[in-house]
Order: sequence, then structure tokens, then C-alpha cells
Amino acid sequence: MLKVGVFGVGHLGKFHINNWKEIEGVKLVGFFDPNNENANQVIEQYGLKRYMDEEKLMDACDIIDVITPTDHHFKICMQAVRKGKHVFVEKPLAHTIQEGRDIVNMVREANIKMQVGHVERFNPAFLALKDMTLNPMFIEVHRLAQFNPRGTEVSVILDLMIHDIDIILSLVKSDVKHISASGVAVMTDTPDIANVRIEFNNGCVANLTSSRISMKKMRKIRLFQPNSYIGIDFLEKKAEIIKLKQPEDTNVFSFDIDTHNGKKTIAIANPVIEPQNAIKLELESFVNAIQTNSPTVVSELDGFLAMEVAHQILEKINSTSILV
Repeated sequence: MLKVGVFGVGHLGKFHINNWKEIEGVKLVGFFDPNNENANQVIEQYGLKRYMDEEKLMDACDIIDVITPTDHHFKICMQAVRKGKHVFVEKPLAHTIQEGRDIVNMVREANIKMQVGHVERFNPAFLALKDMTLNPMFIEVHRLAQFNPRGTEVSVILDLMIHDIDIILSLVKSDVKHISASGVAVMTDTPDIANVRIEFNNGCVANLTSSRISMKKMRKIRLFQPNSYIGIDFLEKKAEIIKLKQPEDTNVFSFDIDTHNGKKTIAIANPVIEPQNAIKLELESFVNAIQTNSPTVVSELDGFLAMEVAHQILEKINSTSILV
């Protein structure tokens, strides 16, 4: 039985507690949170033990779940890794690039597992495409959210866009060649809306727009690759595939079009989306990696690479910053 300690029981922390309680092979030991209001809510709702000493909670656990504000990630992760504890840490991995690099190096030297909470990797709409060959050469992303003061201690890049950066880096097996970006700080002191263009060495181009001051919500990625288009709606949990029909394609809607090279048949398919809890899936995958001594789905290096690109974007924005 793996013993789990939760650091940070705010909005997302409570979701984690709910899911840890449903996962086999683990036992919630307690939590640490200096916020009395959050702590009292958890004690009342879950009867979970509150630890006032971080070290004592770590010593009582096998797994440390870090859901604190980003600027606390480094200290807690390093303490836990030094004690030989497995660590699940919410995105972004750390507050600064150097902190992220130090965490990656420390994990390499320790015999522990670390997973970064890029939860969209476990979105059922994305998982529905796991058996499809994805080799995008053009990517278009829109991630829009209504304004919420929670999480605004970091920019929209590290708050929202980093989800899509991680997805893109997992799909495009190539190094970043060039980044151009612009952003505007509207409601906070950091960019609240941004548009980014990432060019990769293999020729792939990704255009990303993220906003936390929109009137409506949207979380969509469109992938364009030879002979096919794939649309993923992370919010509505839907996916659509439009491609040139192959002989093995059955039970799909199709129609013919005339091209310069003759008639072609276009097939449209909507993969079956299995209703699943993404947070529970990512925590279960982490537990499985520990139990089977296998790689985590989103490793500390994955988290660092997404964070590194995010900081490069911020540098570009800051060099041409526009304040409203």
C-alpha cells in the first residue's frame, strides 16, 4: 500500500483528494496547507489529518502530491526527492528555468518516480487518438477561458498555454527552430492573452492563442498532416478525423471530390470517446509507474521542456510588451 501526502488543498487539491480516495493500492495519510480556511474545509469534509510540519508528512509517505502555488514547487520537490519520495507535481514544474533544471538533475540521481500534472495528456478526446499515427505539419490551437483571479500569479502562458505546449511537444518529434510571440496584460500584471508561432526544425508550424479574459470557453487543437485533418475538442471531449479514404476504412461517412489528379474519396470519422476522469487517470498512471517500475507518462523532463518553451515565449513577449 502506497502512502500519499498532499501538499496544497485549495481548489485543485480537493479534486486530487477526491480521486486519491478512489484509487486502489494507495492510502491518504494527510495533508499540509498553511491556509486555515482550506485546511478546516478538508478536515471537515474528509476527516483527513492535517500536518503542521512538512518534514513529518513527507516522512510518513511514499508519494508526495504537490498542488501548491508554483513558487513553492521547487522547495517541496527537492525536499521530497532528497528523502527518496515519489513526487507528483502540478504544472508548471517549477517557477524558474534553473529550478526546473535542478529538479530534473536531482530526480536523475535519485531512485524515484516523478510525474508532472499535464492533465490534457489524459483527456479522453486525446486518448481516443492513441492508435492513430499523428505527424502534424501545421497545428492551430485555441485555449480561451473566462477571467478567474485564481491562478493569476503566473502569466496565461504558464497558466493555460503550457497545456498545449506539452501536447505539441509530445506530438512533434523535432527541436524548436524559432518562436515569435505577442501578448497583452489586461487584468493582471502579466500577459492575459497571447498569440504564439512556433516553428520546428522538421518544418512543422504551430499557431497558439491563449486567453483568460474571453467571454466563452474553448480548448481546441487542429492538426493538419499529409492526407488528413484531426480536430480535438478538449472541452467538449470530441474528436474528428477527415482524411483520404483507405480500403480498410469502414463505417465512416464519405464523399467524392474532383481534384487535378482525379477523383478522391474523403472519409469523415468521429472516434468513440470513452467517458473518463482525466485527473484520476493521471494519478492512476503515476501509481502504476511506481508499482511496475516503468516510465511516467509525463516525466520531469517532459515538464521541463514544456516549461522551457513557455519561458522562451515569455521572453519574446517581454521584449515587445504591451500594457493596457
